[in-house]
Amino acid sequence: MESQRKHGRVFSFEFFPPRTDQGVINLRETRKRLERLNPAFFSVTFGAGGSTRDRTFETVAEIQRESTAAAAPHLSCIDSTRDGIREILEGYREQGVRYIVALRGDRPSGSVSIGEFRYANELVAFIRETTGDHFRIEVGCYPEFHPEAPDARGDLDNFVRKVRAGADSAITQFFYSADCYYRFVEDCEKRGVDIPIVPGVMPLANYEQQARFAAACKAEIPRWLAKRMEAYADDPQSRLEYGIDVVTDMCRDLLDAGAPGLHFYTLNKAPISERIWHNLGLSAETGGEQRDPAEVAVVAA
Repeated sequence: MESQRKHGRVFSFEFFPPRTDQGVINLRETRKRLERLNPAFFSVTFGAGGSTRDRTFETVAEIQRESTAAAAPHLSCIDSTRDGIREILEGYREQGVRYIVALRGDRPSGSVSIGEFRYANELVAFIRETTGDHFRIEVGCYPEFHPEAPDARGDLDNFVRKVRAGADSAITQFFYSADCYYRFVEDCEKRGVDIPIVPGVMPLANYEQQARFAAACKAEIPRWLAKRMEAYADDPQSRLEYGIDVVTDMCRDLLDAGAPGLHFYTLNKAPISERIWHNLGLSAETGGEQRDPAEVAVVAA
């Protein structure tokens, strides 16, 4: 973890673009609540194949215009073209956006077009070639291996390519065992990678939903955790409290070990992330200590 201890801590929250007018209102309230914690940035997802392109752009523009935190929009390779990505990047530059989360993305069901970018490292390289150092580029990584990776070595090779292409920092897929994060960082250090690798955190607010997410991305829910959550099936409040305690303890271990911050997958809701934040004893000053765009590499997964 020596490579991570040298970096300042960055705390951030991830949103998805709302689909309805009420969703817009709800997200606005969530954002205002989380702004009180003074995060470095809010990242905004980009639907598979660009399915949420317009909503993503609108959400990013509002954050950039009205929020005290920076906006960090996701960009996906799937079904993208060089001209299309160039247009999006220019639009973000006009909005004053300085951070990009560059991802390969998941191909939507039934899609046959990969697009002009096959892998995230190609997208990272294109952003660098097109915009120089204007954007701080964040990439994703999988401590428990990408579900499509043929083996552990190939998965690490792919991550190293993204770093070599010009990534400034990385955010992990969520996990529920800190050991996989420590192992991943150790493997990266052996390959000479020392950029910030920020743990992605998925609060256990709705266990059934989180279990589906985990199954889809091959993130392991440890057997001991699954069994205990199942034991609380008839007691939703106790299950919620136990889930908060488990994730809080994991986050505390990560920070104590030297992790350079935390990135919360909020699902557009504030209360559980707020609870974990306060349980960790973090303050607004803690959240904002790395907000300067000239100093911080910003993200998501």
